[in-house]
Amino acid sequence: MSKLGLIVPTLNAGDLWKRWLAAFDEQTRKPDYRLVIDSSSHDETAARARAHGFDVRVIAKAEFNHGGTRQLGISMLPESEIVVFLTQDALLATADAIERLLLAFADERVGAAYGRQLPHTNAGPIGAHARLFNYPPMSQVRVLEDRKRLGIKTAFISNSFAAYRRSALIEAGGFPTDTIMNEDTFAVGKMLLAGWKVAYCADAQVYHSHDYHYRDEFKRYFDIGVFHARTPWLQQTFGKAAGEGRRFVTSELLFLGKRAPWLIPSALLRTGLKWLGFRLGSSLLEALPLFIRRRFSLHHRYWSRV
Repeated sequence: MSKLGLIVPTLNAGDLWKRWLAAFDEQTRKPDYRLVIDSSSHDETAARARAHGFDVRVIAKAEFNHGGTRQLGISMLPESEIVVFLTQDALLATADAIERLLLAFADERVGAAYGRQLPHTNAGPIGAHARLFNYPPMSQVRVLEDRKRLGIKTAFISNSFAAYRRSALIEAGGFPTDTIMNEDTFAVGKMLLAGWKVAYCADAQVYHSHDYHYRDEFKRYFDIGVFHARTPWLQQTFGKAAGEGRRFVTSELLFLGKRAPWLIPSALLRTGLKWLGFRLGSSLLEALPLFIRRRFSLHHRYWSRV
């Protein structure tokens, strides 16, 4: 059986962390190595992790980087042949969630796999739809050739609940240390180009969703735009993100029309803010002064490192 590592970046996980750890304790497949990389929490996050058998590496809050921090974790678990990543707000939904995710690696050409994200029980309709759209009930395995059919979605993955074959990740160059976000998509794109497969495992499930405020929707999509502007090879290889965006909006309006029609104006406003944020980040970034970039960005510390 492959040696299994688990890496969880944390920052002030709060009361939800108790439920997270309880769900982890119930898992039928326990990792051989478990690591929390904590960004100097001022609550009991690190202490609770240690009490549940995690090794804890504390870093300064300013040192956190989506790709760099996860790559640090990879370097700290050199014996792990497969590494699972989870976030502190992704609650394992069943006792065999990790075990089910690992089944994908029975195919020796699968370099990465990710599970299904279900909306939290208290999620609003808009947040719930985003999960149901991006994480359907049918599993699939994707290869580079699927870009002709799926476009940019071919390289989709989420490190909120994902696993990587160490050898494949290293061959692809690991996670980037200088990207604002989407380090997972970057790495999987490189894996696909190297001939590896990515698996979506719909029966390996976590509860994970967000109900973003309008401001955060804008900022998040500004950062997505920045990511695409600074990784042009992704869209050149897999296609532009615009087609997937149109499909999402259509699906969202149909979903809300059946379940929460009073939220359609809110959804349309959010769509406009997402478009504006993405446009500013992807096409007009160089015209924006640094202080504006920081103001528009959800991950504003990124701009102190570039």
